[in-house]
Parts: sequence; structure tokens; C-alpha cells
Amino acid sequence: MAEPDSLDATREAYDAIAPVYAEQFRDTLRDRPLERAFLGAFAEIVRAGGDGQVADLGCGPGHITAHLAGLGLKAFGVDASPAMIGLAREAHPGLRFDTGSMAALDLADGTLGGILSRASIIHTPPPELPAVIAEFHRVLAPGGHLLLSFLATDDPALPTQSYDHRVATAYRWSPDHLTAILRTSGLTEVARTLREPEPTDHRQFREVQLLARSA
Repeated sequence: MAEPDSLDATREAYDAIAPVYAEQFRDTLRDRPLERAFLGAFAEIVRAGGDGQVADLGCGPGHITAHLAGLGLKAFGVDASPAMIGLAREAHPGLRFDTGSMAALDLADGTLGGILSRASIIHTPPPELPAVIAEFHRVLAPGGHLLLSFLATDDPALPTQSYDHRVATAYRWSPDHLTAILRTSGLTEVARTLREPEPTDHRQFREVQLLARSA
């Protein structure tokens, strides 16, 4: 699958802010115990399924990739922004980071034990998301797991809602709508969490963690 045209604007936007972004989010998990717990459960599930590699798609400056590696996973990162990948390689020289697109991964079929997509689908235009999810399924081994995080729509009946991300056009998703896309691509939901926003959160949106398994 070729890269979508919509990726160019997102790539350029993140290239422009890469150093600021890396500094702002380098300790992003410190005050997020629920997310750390879900990442820990994801790591345990993936390890129990075998010795496969795990791709952190939309890895940014690599801090979450490094966290996954610290949980015992053979983790590597992929991001569309060359500037982000440069920062990730500098900060974590012992890990692998590749420039690439989630819509066209340079990976053979069925090679991954797990995929983390942490808020990386938010910039994918809704018509393009099914193809991206199908690409996730293509590179996952049978029984491999996908952990998606994203912001939820205000009303579950709304499939998507755009919002002001300040970096690039972004979308929120209905968890049920996303689960239906996963199912169509051969991925089955295993679990989900829905976190209500804290009063101090910059955006007052609900956050979803959704775990799925490849058939």
C-alpha cells in the first residue's frame, strides 16, 4: 500500500516541533499509572505468546519504545517524521528506530508479536483508517496483539469527530466503530478501558485503551 497524501502535512508539522515535543513528553508516563499498568499487561500478554518483535508505530522521540524494551519486549519504533526518529536514535542508541508510514510498513507478513499504536491513528483521515488497520493485521503474526490508544467521541453513535490538535488535523473515534473496523480486518477485541478526563487535563476528552488479537 502506498503512503497516503495526507501524511505529508503531518510529517512536516512534527518535523517542525520535534525538539519541543520530545522535551514536553519525555516523562509522559510518570503521572499515568493506569496507562503504565495497561502497557505492562500488554507486555506480559505478548511475551506469553512467544518471542516476536513489537513495533511502536508513531513512536515519536522513542520514550515509549524504550519503556516497552524495559518491560522485556523486543521493541522497535517507526515514525513518519525523520526529525523524531533522529531524536529517538540519539536518546536511545541501543534500540532500533525506522522512518516509515503506518499505511505502508516495510515488514513481511506475520512478523510481529505485537503492535503499539499510542495515539498514532489520530491524524489518519477516517476514510483511510480501514486500510491502516488492515496493514496492522498484515504484519501481525496469528495470535499477535494490537494495543490502540485514542480519544473517544462525545457520543458513541458518532463514528468520528475532528478536533483542534494544534499540530495537525486530528480525529476522535467511537470505540465501537473502531472495534467494527478491527473485526473487518481480522482483529478481535480482547479488552478496553475508558478513562474519564481529569480536571487538569488539557483536553476534556475520554481516552480509550483497546486491546485486540489477530486471528
